[in-house]
Amino acid sequence: MTKRQQSQRSSRVVHNTVSQTETWISGELAGSEFRDARLNKRFRKLFEQLSNGIGESIPLVCQDWANTKAAYRFLSNQRVTEAEILSGHFQSTRDRFAATEEVVLVLHDTTEFSYHRADRQAVGILHRSPIGLDRDGKPRHYVVCGIQMHSSLAMTTDGLPLGLTATKFWTRKEFKGCNALKRKINPTRVPIEKKESIRWLENLKQSTALLNDPERCVHIGDRESDIYELFCTAEALGTHFLVRTCVDRLAGDGKHTIAAEMKEVRVQGLHRIQVRDEKGDPSEAVLEIKYRRIRVLPPIGKHKQYPELLLTVIHAQERGTPRGREKVDWKLITNLPVLSPQEAIGKLEWYSMRWKIETFHKILKSGCRAEESRLRTAQRLTNLIAVFCILGWRVFWLTMMNRSLPAASPTLAFTALEIHLLDRLVKDKGTRRTQRKSLATYLTKLARLGGYLARASDAPPGNRVVWRGLSRLTDIQFGFVMGAELVGN
Repeated sequence: MTKRQQSQRSSRVVHNTVSQTETWISGELAGSEFRDARLNKRFRKLFEQLSNGIGESIPLVCQDWANTKAAYRFLSNQRVTEAEILSGHFQSTRDRFAATEEVVLVLHDTTEFSYHRADRQAVGILHRSPIGLDRDGKPRHYVVCGIQMHSSLAMTTDGLPLGLTATKFWTRKEFKGCNALKRKINPTRVPIEKKESIRWLENLKQSTALLNDPERCVHIGDRESDIYELFCTAEALGTHFLVRTCVDRLAGDGKHTIAAEMKEVRVQGLHRIQVRDEKGDPSEAVLEIKYRRIRVLPPIGKHKQYPELLLTVIHAQERGTPRGREKVDWKLITNLPVLSPQEAIGKLEWYSMRWKIETFHKILKSGCRAEESRLRTAQRLTNLIAVFCILGWRVFWLTMMNRSLPAASPTLAFTALEIHLLDRLVKDKGTRRTQRKSLATYLTKLARLGGYLARASDAPPGNRVVWRGLSRLTDIQFGFVMGAELVGN
């Protein structure tokens, strides 16, 4: 092949790659809705720049002052909100949900993004951290600034993240002494609309409306989501919930509690699980499974506002006392029917998927480095985190695709040029040279660029090596494109 033919071939590959890249971004952001078409154009430009340098600073991904200034103006524009930034991704999530036919888990959780700022009011306040004693022996505290985000992530029962369904950002103007407040008033008597916990209900409603198939959704939350108003909201919307309970509510005729009634239930099954201690050493735990359908009563202060509910309570408690770790003791409550020990175990497995939304939050902080941004105001930071949410989902999706759909075509996640570069950069091992190369093959190659060793005994690649590999591949691809253009000239 002559140099001219090589140049023409490279130009075609570059052109096709650019088209495919634009197609992916355009597809994910097709439903984005901004008040001004120019904002939509700038958002796509900024998104493309950040996607080519996950975890890098805005000046680095923008490369020049003009693009950097335009990015700062977009993030600080009063007409730009996180809802508009995520609107296209929400619609793409709905499309992916519609393409499935099985039950989908909607994971809910709250996380904090902390920042060190001199101007507390510009960002907001999270909490106070003790830093020692002053000369008089009184405790000293440091006020931590930051933003809170409550997110909802749709996921298949196989662990494949379909995308975000709702987010809520908020800041505090002043520190709220929750423990001091509890001494003055019973929290159960405070209307849910006046509490920060209203976010659980709002995200539940938004997610249900977005997906528009409440029967196929199971909303999962930790003990913070043990809110009676949430149970009633899910019942009213016709959707399902599965949460870990921490409140011993009144049950039956109101003369006893859920815990008292569950003590009367005999063990209905055993379940063995693999757990790890504080050192990371694996061990086996045998869980005793109990479940019962119980009539649950609303809080005393709200018994006139909310109805009684018929819910299923599941207890899974480990036999014996383990060494080096806490005893497994899960108490779940749901409006789903449980008619056998196998169904109870299935609900436990669904709840065990809840930690994956914490993995998503870790990607935002460690991969996208959301807490390292130097933006000065809460609005700018919120808009930037919203962009990171889409990028973080993409990294998480790639990681889990390797485990959920390993035999799929590599073109589902990679462009023609990326496949070509991965083949040249990472050589196949053993029999893989002659086998048909699947999506898992190229995701493993991508992870190897990020430091994954791919030994026979290694677990599947995780998010960290995937985002490192993506960053390296982007730089290599940029150099290849520039080289092809120079040769062509």
